[in-house]
Amino acid sequence: MSNKPSLSFWQIINMNVGFFGIQYSFGLQQSAVNPIYDFLGASPDELPLLNLAGPLTGLLIQPIIGALSDKTWLPKFGGRRKPYFFIGALVCSIALFLFPFSSSLWMAAGLLWILDAGNNTAMEPYRAFIADKLDESQQPLGFQAQSFFTGFGQTLANVSLFIFPLIFIGTTGKLPTWVFASFILGAVCSVVSVWWSSHTTKEIPPTEEELQKIEAEKINLLTPFIDIFSAVKDMPKVMWQLALVYLFQWYALFCYWQNSSKSIALSVWNTSPEKDMKLYGEAVSWTGLVNGWYNIVTFLVAFLLVGFAKKYSAKYVHFTCLILAAIGFLLFPHIENKYLLFPAITGFGIGWASMMGIPYLMVVANIPKERYGVYMGIINMMIVIPMFIQTLTFGYVLKNFLNNDPRQAITFAGILLVISAICTLFIKVKNSNQNT
Repeated sequence: MSNKPSLSFWQIINMNVGFFGIQYSFGLQQSAVNPIYDFLGASPDELPLLNLAGPLTGLLIQPIIGALSDKTWLPKFGGRRKPYFFIGALVCSIALFLFPFSSSLWMAAGLLWILDAGNNTAMEPYRAFIADKLDESQQPLGFQAQSFFTGFGQTLANVSLFIFPLIFIGTTGKLPTWVFASFILGAVCSVVSVWWSSHTTKEIPPTEEELQKIEAEKINLLTPFIDIFSAVKDMPKVMWQLALVYLFQWYALFCYWQNSSKSIALSVWNTSPEKDMKLYGEAVSWTGLVNGWYNIVTFLVAFLLVGFAKKYSAKYVHFTCLILAAIGFLLFPHIENKYLLFPAITGFGIGWASMMGIPYLMVVANIPKERYGVYMGIINMMIVIPMFIQTLTFGYVLKNFLNNDPRQAITFAGILLVISAICTLFIKVKNSNQNT
């Protein structure tokens, strides 16, 4: 890359606006897809397998897109990364628009595969986009700006699950009418926000030497796989250490997202989808508000974590945030007053702000600049492999060891986050700001 100019705060915000739309979509996946499965008749132990789309598409798509974007330069279509995240956003928008029209459980599951494919195509190049555009002094702000928009996008998605049922009453087909409103708004946000970032931010063109290298390398079907295997073989030790943290961290998060609505339904309303679908609908709406709150916390604290990460070691910031998230999860299933769910989930909001940005600061200084794309894809493989393991194993764990009780699933998630926090302490971080 040529020399990187210093960007203003608002230029960094503009380049990350697209992450807002991507994360609105992801917020709907977290909070609305599983209740939709419930409305369509899914049993609790079927949910992990029905969520297989997320980890599997992430495992396959993100590293491949990352490897391809490293070897791409298409000035007519925006440059190196922008063509990929714009196509991904377009696919997301189409899937979000179609999702409420699901007439069966397996139609919804199929559309989730398409939605996740689009999300993963858009999200991975965005991480590399930050590393491409910003120098080491501005990368903390860039990655935490993505954390800010993660919170903001997911807040809107979750709050829509609370507000829209009050406005759009009744059912359309097999699903509540508010589902249509939430998902269609998501379709608009996805493509418009990514277009804004693409329109306002130009990519740094490769040097003449880099351009010649890109043009000389012929890309075929095997190219991304060769690059991925080569990158894994040469992967810095810090990334292997982060992989262990992610194993417990992301397994835990999937347990929470799959079971939060049903946990609240049992602890606060003493109901379930099988007992009273109307009461369960109220619990789903309240879950949207609770999840919206933790995302509000995320975008409120995201930029504060930049200062802590610069002053202290990034790993200690992440350790502290994981412990706060774990405490929230351990308290969550025992709360019977719906209003007390908000202070409990605040810890997860702080943890989520760290998860979306701080780990990238731990590794980015150890990654070769010309391989940002493939290594960001591999980091996302570290996210989706635990999710993949969770979808294959947790149905059995929930049914045979946790009595099919979603409240116990949340407690289990809290214990896993404590283990993840302990693993964080063993990471050896080295960058321009710290050496620990």
